[in-house]
Amino acid sequence: MKASGIGGQAVIEGVMMKNGSEYAVSVRTPDGQIETMTDTFVSAGDKLPILKWPILRGVVAFIDSLSLGMKTLTYSSSFFEEEEEEEPSKLEQAMEKRFGEKSEKVVMGGTIFLSILLAIVIFMLVPFFLSSLLGKVIQSETILIILEGIIRVGIFVLYVLLISKMEEIKRVFMYHGAEHKCINCVENGLPLTVANVKKQGRQHRRCGTSFLLYVMLISIILFMFIRVSSPWLRILFRLLLIPVIAGISYEFIRLAGRSDNICVRIFSKPGLWLQSLTTKEPTDEMIEVGIASVEAVFDWREFIKGVTAEDQMAERKARRETRREQKKQDEEKRVEKTWKEIREEEEAKRQAERPERPVRPAKEDLFDGTTDELEKTAPVIEEDELDDIDDILAQYSSRGR
Repeated sequence: MKASGIGGQAVIEGVMMKNGSEYAVSVRTPDGQIETMTDTFVSAGDKLPILKWPILRGVVAFIDSLSLGMKTLTYSSSFFEEEEEEEPSKLEQAMEKRFGEKSEKVVMGGTIFLSILLAIVIFMLVPFFLSSLLGKVIQSETILIILEGIIRVGIFVLYVLLISKMEEIKRVFMYHGAEHKCINCVENGLPLTVANVKKQGRQHRRCGTSFLLYVMLISIILFMFIRVSSPWLRILFRLLLIPVIAGISYEFIRLAGRSDNICVRIFSKPGLWLQSLTTKEPTDEMIEVGIASVEAVFDWREFIKGVTAEDQMAERKARRETRREQKKQDEEKRVEKTWKEIREEEEAKRQAERPERPVRPAKEDLFDGTTDELEKTAPVIEEDELDDIDDILAQYSSRGR
């Protein structure tokens, strides 16, 4: 299997696929059609090169995934809103008045912040306090940290099992499976068709579900190095280590997606097992949506010929530059042609105003014939006439003397 570099996520009745800075969202609308939207997403790492360093890029990738995930979920949900618009609430009116056009971004940012805060409380603080209750019975701090990690994983698995019972979430998990199957089909070098996609597995090593599991497992290891007596300091250090844990987890996921090393495959097994809960077998219609999303941002035909995603991005960039240069040249030619036409019109106008000159006959028109022909056509002077001419010349000559 060859890594393609593309990734994605499931949205409401659709799939989002991302390739570099380009992403596409394909949604099966209520009328049965597939609606696809493409756009670009500029990461903070593209603006500050230091954020592309190991560990730091994992934190940035996590924040980017949350931001883009909320944006694409909002887009997909817009197709299923009720036609009758409700009156905006007082809070919405206040946000609109306070922030204007930026109110939607502010709401999205607030939603992301609350989601992170809620996740920290449920998956970080609650396991800590539950494990602390066992401190009176268990004296070993190492065992308590391991129990804390087990409780954290247990809460997450229970959360996934509960929400998977909801019909809407079950369909999202099916689209999640379609997303993985489409990527697996491409990375296995097969044409992206419904028949080929159906044969693929639902698990993928770079999945966000695996990322969350590794965050929990790696936290157990790092928390063992926190040896302070104060419970509040333990909480503080746990919160401060969250970016570090996310960064390390991202690096492992990144490695797992590119390596077939046996150790990497073994450590990837827990994440793949957990994906069996967050992915379900999709229908053919769901697979069609996933294919539409992939094809909007990724040339899988070139990829299965051996062209990497980076090469495709470079090729698309080169094509854009070529089109831009061609457009510039066409514009220059158009301007040059316009000036040429103006000069030709002015020259034609000057020619029209200039008086016509008589046409001089060509030399060959003045004399057309040989010497013999001239002698034949010349008049013949008689001898008497020559004597008269001599007398006239003699008279004029005598007068002159």
